[in-house]
Amino acid sequence: MDQYIGRLLDNRYEILEVIGTGGMAVVYKARCHRLNRLVAIKILKDEFARDEEFRRRFHAEGEAVAMLSHPNIVQVYDVSTSESANYIVMELIDGISLKQYMEKKGVLNWKETLHFSMQIAKGLEHAHSRGIVHRDIKPHNVMVLKNGSVKVMDFGIARVMNKSNTLTKEALGSVHYISPEQAKGGHTDNRSDIYSLSVVMYEMMTGRPPYDGESAVAVAIQHINGGAPMPSTLNPNIPGGLEQIIMKGMALEVRDRYASATEMLQDMEEFRKNPAILFQYRFLRDDSTQAIPLNAQPRTTAEKKVQAKNGTRVTTDSIRLHQSGQTAPKRTTGVVVNVENQSIRRAQQRRKAEERKKEEERSRVATTAIVICSAVAVIAIVVFLVALFNGALLNKEKDVVDVPYLEGETYGAGFAEKYADFNIRTLPQEYSDSYPAGQIIRQQPAGGERVQRGSDLWITVSMGPEPATKKMDNLVGATGDDAYNLLENQGFVPLTKKEPSDVYEAGVVIRTDPIAGAEVTEGQTVYIYISSGPDVVMEPMPNVVGMELDRVKELMIQMGFTNVRYEEVESQKPQNEVIYQSVAKDTKTDVNSEIIIHYSQGPKETTAPTENTEETTAPATEGTEITISFKVPERDVEYRLEVCPKGSKEVLASKLVPPGVASTYVNLTGTGTQSFDLYADGEYIRTESVEFS
Repeated sequence: MDQYIGRLLDNRYEILEVIGTGGMAVVYKARCHRLNRLVAIKILKDEFARDEEFRRRFHAEGEAVAMLSHPNIVQVYDVSTSESANYIVMELIDGISLKQYMEKKGVLNWKETLHFSMQIAKGLEHAHSRGIVHRDIKPHNVMVLKNGSVKVMDFGIARVMNKSNTLTKEALGSVHYISPEQAKGGHTDNRSDIYSLSVVMYEMMTGRPPYDGESAVAVAIQHINGGAPMPSTLNPNIPGGLEQIIMKGMALEVRDRYASATEMLQDMEEFRKNPAILFQYRFLRDDSTQAIPLNAQPRTTAEKKVQAKNGTRVTTDSIRLHQSGQTAPKRTTGVVVNVENQSIRRAQQRRKAEERKKEEERSRVATTAIVICSAVAVIAIVVFLVALFNGALLNKEKDVVDVPYLEGETYGAGFAEKYADFNIRTLPQEYSDSYPAGQIIRQQPAGGERVQRGSDLWITVSMGPEPATKKMDNLVGATGDDAYNLLENQGFVPLTKKEPSDVYEAGVVIRTDPIAGAEVTEGQTVYIYISSGPDVVMEPMPNVVGMELDRVKELMIQMGFTNVRYEEVESQKPQNEVIYQSVAKDTKTDVNSEIIIHYSQGPKETTAPTENTEETTAPATEGTEITISFKVPERDVEYRLEVCPKGSKEVLASKLVPPGVASTYVNLTGTGTQSFDLYADGEYIRTESVEFS
């Protein structure tokens, strides 16, 4: 049995079962007892936990992913280092890997491929904007949820981009999806992830990766050399535009790929809008994929048959001789052979002359067609320009406005209203020695340009001169995104963590580390703690029916239930005895949810029933009237108890029984010993005997 199953890590996470195993760590399903939710916990394997390099890489993953917050990236909740275990706590995904999905469905259609690829690209776009390169994009590290969305996971070999990001160790990542520069142990950046994503797209559309071999080294060499077959040779149904996107992303040279995930997403979106689109890409073929010259291979079926027969390369002329029963001329056969050779050469010359004549005729026709088409196109362009500047389109000129000069102006309340012709947008603030705090440093578009009314006008506001000693700003109460952007633009490295809070709503900063006012240095890591909303605490509901009211109140306070409503109801139970609770015993309940408790006001003196009371009895008969206590079923809802003579449906007494009551009182009149049938809402309960004095 696994050593962690059943253990409680840090007195919070209860390990339940193994859900996956990787090269460095094992992933478990666990329950967080503090927030009462299921999570996934990745625990570093013991053989690696003793190695400082593996521990460093493992914790680098946690710190890297903690910087990310995106719907297409698996969320990290916690990172812990202790003597007992090194682990990362993540959200638990209810779904399967993209690899399992592909194995189940085989070749995907282009719509599914585009749907999954755009989500992966959006996740990478967010990671790259935070300086994180995944470096191990593959179908195994993409989870497909039941609603069709995907999440990128396992940043186990992720690396933060910096000025010296050249790998010096063995390139990591799965070899079928590895980029050429990774395979060579060279410099990696966001374009390495774009290459791997394109390989995944290739596999989704063809059912196989572009390269395969008997060993990992053989596959890596193929990535380095390039020359993958076009996806359309394996799947003729792939649209041309999507094939272009895949092959551009898989370009052998880094400079020929998409510069960013954003650029790739733009082409994906264009293709989504118009699946028939073809992009103006230029691809350089590798030597291994260049077309073979025509004169090096048989050109016709006849040539292939002749070559297969004699094992030599032949020409069309030699095939013609073979088919007519002639033999190829020999140089030593004298005049006859020379005459035959001359005849053959003259025939060849005549054919070539005829072919040149036909080619010249075709060229003249094509030239004429091109001239006519060009003339039509020029006329169409002229007509369009005339319509543009003299027709209805000219009215758009009325919506063109001049961009104001804003540099040096003070940005504050009411600024946007002063420039109602524009959509004022702000970029992150910057320090400036030239502009005091609050003044606009730069703008885009520049002042004096002419733009359409309602266009975006981006401004950058000064924070004043950069202080020699920086002090931490008070960010409590700000949104998490605003705090992150502010710290990042001040030169710090912000990391976000989520915590429950009953004071601050979800998404708002609770506190920072260092705290507000503390001295900080450029490049320092600042932790931003963001509210995830109130902490939900669940407790089992105790059974309080039958207990005395004061004791119940004390017990509910001790267990943390703060929203309990006590109501007094009529009952023959002793005064202040609890007779009903709205939540059944042992039910797990949020301590802040409302709970209703009914307690008895005590038995009342027996009085003659009136037409306005709930208790009704049959007309008095001769005999003695007594009050009888009957045990009745204890139910969660109110019901009517009816008392009838044994074997008869005549109702002698009827009474409403409140929820949670186990006995009730009924007035009956009779003599001697009589038997009565009890009914609850018309359902027979039992028969009881009553002795009258």
